[in-house]
Amino acid sequence: MDAPTVVKQPPAAERVYTHVKQAVLDRRYEGGILLSEGELAEAVGVSRTPVREALLRLEAEGLLKLYPKKGALVLPVSAQEIADVVETRLLVERHAAAKVAPAAPQLVARLEELLEEQQGHAAAGDLAAFAVADRCFHAEIVRAAGNRILAQLYDQLRDRQLRMGVATMHADPGRIAKNIAEHTELLGALRAGDTGAALALVEQHVSWVKFIVRGESA
Repeated sequence: MDAPTVVKQPPAAERVYTHVKQAVLDRRYEGGILLSEGELAEAVGVSRTPVREALLRLEAEGLLKLYPKKGALVLPVSAQEIADVVETRLLVERHAAAKVAPAAPQLVARLEELLEEQQGHAAAGDLAAFAVADRCFHAEIVRAAGNRILAQLYDQLRDRQLRMGVATMHADPGRIAKNIAEHTELLGALRAGDTGAALALVEQHVSWVKFIVRGESA
């Protein structure tokens, strides 16, 4: 008789890191709350030592601010961070859209698949999953442009984009339907090779976050 397969758990610090990071990104731990080492240790089922290690790593990534003997503050998404991310996204995504139009059949098929995923997550009210699919839609276009350095730069924005996406959709729930409509239009422009329309749509779609920061509707 075969011996049972033993599933090895990730190291304790890695488990804490994954738990806290995911909770921050999908806003179960919202900006402004203070996390204690003891509570996190209990939640994940580990000692405090790996909790400290994980929190230091998350502080280095700009998600938390550690306060000795008090805990870790979840840093809110700042207006400056949003402005910086939007500016970087526009530089990369406008270039990528111009490069891929007219979109190859395999890219069109992948973008259609991601649009269906977004519609499913929207119907289920799962904002975190919707934000992931939304981000993947744009990342596929950037990757298809064929510049690995730009694709790596774009990937470095991943966590900030996911967190901002969830935060801004909470602020403007109607934005979910607009995102899907704008993605559909962008896909149509890329498929048709209409570079001018694609660039205008990228500008409109990526820039809307700035309106939310100012408390306006876009």
